[in-house]
Amino acid sequence: MLSAFVMMNCCVMKFAIWVLFMLYLVCFSRGFDPADKYYINCGSSTDVTLGNRTYVSDKSASKFLSTPQDILADSNSNSINSSKNSLLYRTARVFAGSSRYTFSISQRGRHWIRLHFYPFVYQNYDTNTANFSVFFQKNTLLSNFNSKNLSVREFSVSISSGDLVVTFAPANSSFAYVSALEVFSEPDSLITDDAINLNPPGAFNGLVTQALETIARVNMGGPFVSLENDTLWRSWVSDQSFLVLPNLAKNVSNIAAVKYPPGGATPDTAPPTVYGTCSKMNSESDPNSNFNVTWEFSVNSGYAYFIRLHFCDIVSTSANQLLFNVFIDSMLASGDLELSAKTDGRLATALYMDFVTPLIEKNKLRISIGPSPRSGYPDAILNGLEIMKMNDSMGNLAGEISIPSPPGSKRNVGVIVGVSVGVTVALVIIGILFFMHRRRKQKSFGDSKTWVQISTDGGTSHTRGSKYSSGTTGSVGSNLSYRIPFIAVQEATNNFDESWAIGIGGFGKVYRGILKDDVKVAVKRGNPRSQQGLAEFRTEIEMLSQFRHRHLVSLIGYCDERNEMILIYEYMDNGTLKSRLYGSNLPILSWKERLEICIGAARGLHYLHTGDAKAVIHRDVKSANILLDEKLMAKVSDFGLSKTGPEIDQTHVSTAVKGSFGYLDPEYFRRQQLTEKSDVYSFGVVMFEVLCARPVIDPSLPREMVNLAEWAMQWQKKGQLDQIIDPNLAGKIRPESLRKFGETAEKCLADFGVDRPSMGDVLWNLEYALQLQEAVVHNDPEENSTIVIGQLSPQIGEFNHLDCSISATQSEMSSGDDLSGISMSRVFSQLVKSEGR
Repeated sequence: MLSAFVMMNCCVMKFAIWVLFMLYLVCFSRGFDPADKYYINCGSSTDVTLGNRTYVSDKSASKFLSTPQDILADSNSNSINSSKNSLLYRTARVFAGSSRYTFSISQRGRHWIRLHFYPFVYQNYDTNTANFSVFFQKNTLLSNFNSKNLSVREFSVSISSGDLVVTFAPANSSFAYVSALEVFSEPDSLITDDAINLNPPGAFNGLVTQALETIARVNMGGPFVSLENDTLWRSWVSDQSFLVLPNLAKNVSNIAAVKYPPGGATPDTAPPTVYGTCSKMNSESDPNSNFNVTWEFSVNSGYAYFIRLHFCDIVSTSANQLLFNVFIDSMLASGDLELSAKTDGRLATALYMDFVTPLIEKNKLRISIGPSPRSGYPDAILNGLEIMKMNDSMGNLAGEISIPSPPGSKRNVGVIVGVSVGVTVALVIIGILFFMHRRRKQKSFGDSKTWVQISTDGGTSHTRGSKYSSGTTGSVGSNLSYRIPFIAVQEATNNFDESWAIGIGGFGKVYRGILKDDVKVAVKRGNPRSQQGLAEFRTEIEMLSQFRHRHLVSLIGYCDERNEMILIYEYMDNGTLKSRLYGSNLPILSWKERLEICIGAARGLHYLHTGDAKAVIHRDVKSANILLDEKLMAKVSDFGLSKTGPEIDQTHVSTAVKGSFGYLDPEYFRRQQLTEKSDVYSFGVVMFEVLCARPVIDPSLPREMVNLAEWAMQWQKKGQLDQIIDPNLAGKIRPESLRKFGETAEKCLADFGVDRPSMGDVLWNLEYALQLQEAVVHNDPEENSTIVIGQLSPQIGEFNHLDCSISATQSEMSSGDDLSGISMSRVFSQLVKSEGR
């Protein structure tokens, strides 16, 4: 009897908890009431109610339209399924010409714009063939859009004042259409301005002004969440189709346990059905598991992305059990993440983390989670994910397209013709004036490079014809190479033709160009939204105008007109070292070529460290910043993060950490104390990258292989570096050469800077490794060549007394302070070979 009573009480308690939970969901699902809300059932003569939203008929919404007389299309319901949402897709409004919706906005801030498209045939209009663009204010939302299936496109835009205008613009000889349209305000707290910038690391500012497009909204480890079960009417899809290796993940569900903390995540952030499910490492069967769970998503290259990760520890039995790493593409988003530490020790507490990526250069983006080496048990979880594309430097989400002029009435044909003729005549006149102006300008500038160097007295100089050239980004200082007119840069790059783009970096896009004197150049155009701005622009000019060296990329000029920040460099035919090592179909570099490239880059860095009274620290040494000319000569580039070294009486420069993840000196990262040895560490990573031909961070690999430097060091210390080299080099490297190369890289990666060699010593070791590869050195005088080089370095002073070396090098030196032309192989052979003296 007692047991039955206890069981009955347990059932009552469970039922009560379930009722309270359902009431909780219902209350929150009705909690958010937008200040501005417009829901339109386009093309329909009747209203449609879905949940607690009513989509008004097209007749009621015609007051928002600039051309309410456009076509109302009806599918006759033949091809529409019988789902509740299908009521929105039985009709559509068709736009034969440009037309716009104008909505009055009462509350400033972010607003959702949702566009529903469902193609069908109506009379002579086959919406499967429609081709059109959609604009919000001055932002392009969709460009040359065409949908063959049901499509819902969602955008989050910011309104500061006035009306919200959505414009539909058909392509030539086509038309536009829309099945349903939603515009409503978002909660102010949904997207704030405190995201984490991934590269360079730090805070990202300006997010609140960005236009965003939803690319993916995923419920990890759980089922599809319909819009009726989300307070902001969002849909969350299951993660199964995105998992790279589904067998590595396990689903967990505990929705009833979810708690929302005060001042943190709310059901508006994500519903309990998202926080209450997760994908975790499938590691129960093996306590030594060491792998990452990875999801892959299709994205558009050339854009940065806002990424929100949702976490809720529903798997741990006590606090401080779960410790793991999170990767976004090849970047460490959060290392040693301990969820309970972020929730004051409370389990099953919802939280989220926001990140902003740099410009993505490919069409795939990966998110990975994996165990931390500090964790007692290997495990990692992710509950939800949102990926949103951010507008580009022109403020657009779908290319650079001009917003069409407001449409005129179809009845006023005479007015339209008159305006068209008038515009045509005006354009002809403007063209003639422009041609005359351009001819005068060309006479002023001449047919070759005529840019005048900026004065060194601190004043601002101007080019000839300076009325066309006025700096607008602010003074960039003195002695800063050459200022080039913006119009000359436009001509050189075919008006920044996208087909001439050759790369994307942290500063912005890079275009190939040809100057009037047929000089090929690379033009780096600053992205206003980039984290690298005027300071980096100025630093780059100062550094490259101060130093000239055959192994440093030469600065041809710069442009600071029209709020632009543009740098023009010599063109490097073979691109970056990174692109030649992996990720392309270019010819494989031989081991000798790789050694010579490393030697060239080391010479450039050695010159930076020693070529002036004060050392210059590059601070962003990586394979992507080592460029190759037509003869595969290496040249160090990208000096935007460079820093002048410490004073004579100082050992380091205290500065904020900047650089690229995977190449960063850990001592610099920990202590924020920068020295030349930070460049040496980064160069050591590049050396292993050259040897192994793989990315320095690859989260898709097993955990012990993710970080190239750590992985290669393990094999180097075991004396088995040959096991991980680029397969294309197998059997082609002499063991002695590989050993010297590995020893040098190992010393570069020493934990403490004082234990690392100088770039001069690294250069000597690389020259020696090349000698060993070519079998010029017949015997190895010491087991560790770094020691030998350290002993021989003082003898460099004797070099000037070697007649044979002087005659061999005088003709190769490019300038008085440029020692890069010296044949280091010849010098080295004089110093270490017995027959050289």
